[in-house]
Amino acid sequence: MADRITELSLEAVMGERFGRYSKYIIQERALPDIRDGLKPVQRRILYAMDQDSNTYDHPYRKSAKSVGNVMGNFHPHGDSSIYEAMVRLSQDWKVREPLIDMNGNNGSIDNDPAAAMRYTESRLTKLSGEILKDLAQDTVEMVLNFDDTTYEPTVLPSRVPNLFVNGATGISAGYATDIPPHNLKEINQALVYLLDHPDASLSALMKYVKGPDFPTGGIIQGIDGIKQAYETGRGRVVVRAKTEVSDLKGGKQKIEITELPYEVVKSTLVAKIDAIRVNKEVAGITEVRDESDREGMSIVIELARDASADGILTYLFKKTDLQISYNFNMVAIHDQRPVLVTLKDGLQAFIDFRKEVVLKRSAYDLKKAQARQHIVEGLIRMLSILDEVVATIRASKNRKDATENLVDQYDFTKEQAEAIVALQLYRLTNTDVTQLEDEHKALAEKIAALQKILNEEEALHEVIRTELKAITKEYATPRLTVIEDEIESLVIDTAVTVPDEDVRILVSRNGYAKRSSLRSYKASAADNGLADDDPIILNQTANTTQHLLLFTNLGNLIYRPIFELEEYKWKEPGEHFSQALSNWDSQESIIEAFVIDDVDSEANFLLASNDGFIKQSQIKDLVPKSYKKKSAVVMKLKTADSRVVTAQPITNQTEVMVLAKTGLALRFALDDVPVVGARTAGVKAIKLGDDDQVVNVLALAATDKYLALVTNQGTFKYSAIDEISVGHRANKGMQVLSPRKTVEYHITAATALGADQAALRIETDRLKTFDIQLADHSVSSRTSNGQNLIDVKSDGQAVAIFPLNLQEND
Repeated sequence: MADRITELSLEAVMGERFGRYSKYIIQERALPDIRDGLKPVQRRILYAMDQDSNTYDHPYRKSAKSVGNVMGNFHPHGDSSIYEAMVRLSQDWKVREPLIDMNGNNGSIDNDPAAAMRYTESRLTKLSGEILKDLAQDTVEMVLNFDDTTYEPTVLPSRVPNLFVNGATGISAGYATDIPPHNLKEINQALVYLLDHPDASLSALMKYVKGPDFPTGGIIQGIDGIKQAYETGRGRVVVRAKTEVSDLKGGKQKIEITELPYEVVKSTLVAKIDAIRVNKEVAGITEVRDESDREGMSIVIELARDASADGILTYLFKKTDLQISYNFNMVAIHDQRPVLVTLKDGLQAFIDFRKEVVLKRSAYDLKKAQARQHIVEGLIRMLSILDEVVATIRASKNRKDATENLVDQYDFTKEQAEAIVALQLYRLTNTDVTQLEDEHKALAEKIAALQKILNEEEALHEVIRTELKAITKEYATPRLTVIEDEIESLVIDTAVTVPDEDVRILVSRNGYAKRSSLRSYKASAADNGLADDDPIILNQTANTTQHLLLFTNLGNLIYRPIFELEEYKWKEPGEHFSQALSNWDSQESIIEAFVIDDVDSEANFLLASNDGFIKQSQIKDLVPKSYKKKSAVVMKLKTADSRVVTAQPITNQTEVMVLAKTGLALRFALDDVPVVGARTAGVKAIKLGDDDQVVNVLALAATDKYLALVTNQGTFKYSAIDEISVGHRANKGMQVLSPRKTVEYHITAATALGADQAALRIETDRLKTFDIQLADHSVSSRTSNGQNLIDVKSDGQAVAIFPLNLQEND
């Protein structure tokens, strides 16, 4: 017993078993044969139905009977997979030329399933007969079925280039195939041309084969993709629906969709378009209806009076399956191996196969004709000595003896003798001599023609050519799919997707944001719904076509098109970003918020951190493409304690002023700050002491004349900016506060002022505000510590100071 046990490694066993399994499903399940374009299950279905005489010229039979025959004799797999393959071969929206004629519910373009096989009836189509036509003439190899009880063909002797006509789709082990359907007439014309011009170029063949011809019609865009696919076996084209815009009463319009891209499910598409209408993703769609009937497909999209039909159609092409990408991956089995099939290779393989079939058929017919000619010659000679032959037969003991006597006495061959003995008496009339002579003449002509086919290549080509032309004449149909050279670039007009509307925007430091209608804002402007300890960062009127940029203290940017902000009543707090963003941190807060017009702008933002780093980045580099579920890093922070302290748009500013907590101010040219990408830390802005940090960074314009600041002691001052000389980045800077031995003065908030600025507002960490009229204060010196203004014990520390007119935006 022990010697029957073989020790093998798991790797060896798995590799060997999987190799065998892969070989089987590649060769015997998922991929079509390059010759007849059929997968094994499809071939077995056609063969079984043909053997059962379930053909187009016979009545329908129950589909279950055909499935049972296939499963019991040839395909030892589940009946559902066989029936699904049969159903697909009958669906004229999936195959260009159906091979099964099914009576009953065979599914729909809405992806409805076919009725069970016990309810439907089926038979082969007439075209299937052309695929099976030469089967009885020893044209293809026959092999034993799975239980060795009967034989089945390894390939069908197809007169139809089915691989290209009906295409194929399938997934195997390590291989997949996607061959689109084509027009039968175009493929056959290319075959005839290639037969006459074996060295034909791809461009010459494409004069006939324009491109795929999908059963659902539609429009193909991208001639370069078609050329690449036909040249290499792989390529990409765009397939879009056929649409028409027409006018309705009352100045309205409608979009009617009459043809869909290949294998797009109509019901799913209609539901998607209707969801776009319900969710108001695009402005102007009032109703979506499926009006398809027996006369054809019709999906109607009714539009509002002033809606842009072209803009909405572009949006639907971009966002739905009204337009899809079709990727050629033309893999087929050739000489028992999966290969990428080019157009010329596929056509040439079919021609080579047809040559092989016609030669085998001709050899079979020649052998049969020669055998009959031999018999006819014997019968003719027999009639010339009829009396002697009759006498010999009568004198014989039995049929075998009569046959032997004829061979011995008259030199007939055994076959001739057997034919004579089997002859019926009525065939011995004089008229039969003439008939036999006519038959002998016809057989001689047939034998000569068959020998010519077997010996002369041009005669062989003529047979193939004639058969292809006959197939074309009998079965050709007009092209359904339109081909356009270029792929149209789809640029969605935001005016279509976003209703042009003014709304009120609110953003809080703690991370709440909302959009409210102006009506709701005006009705309850005093009650914004925020907690008492949550300061407002942005409160302004904006348009839905604009964009919102929110910078956080952790160096992140939250981006939202304003029309995508959740709409709330003004008295509700709004949505907190922790609900929408997976990377929101509990320590995170909003420090700046801006409304901008163009996210592709090359304008710069200035960003700086409390540990002394600074940079500029362009808006188009900051705004992420994917933004709904995560905020984007716009400034890389060096340490866990690092925080962004400022984010400012750059317009006409030319200088930068960096303010450190201990009272240092460094002024230098904005050009010293490089423009870099988003996920960078920037460069050193100021040289800081060990316990110091940057409080604020101001971008200065030529009109900025004064520096206003508030200290931790509650003092306020404003002094001339020119007192701070222009230096270089990364230096220590100049003192703008005077150190005291007993009291420490630190900067808590600062801003720049124009010469005509009249008022300021200060906000504290206890949400108290102080409005200052500058006329009540005199200009201080650079090193002054300012005048007492805020009682920090009762009012809190100042956290923000800004010109009053910039805050108001009603």
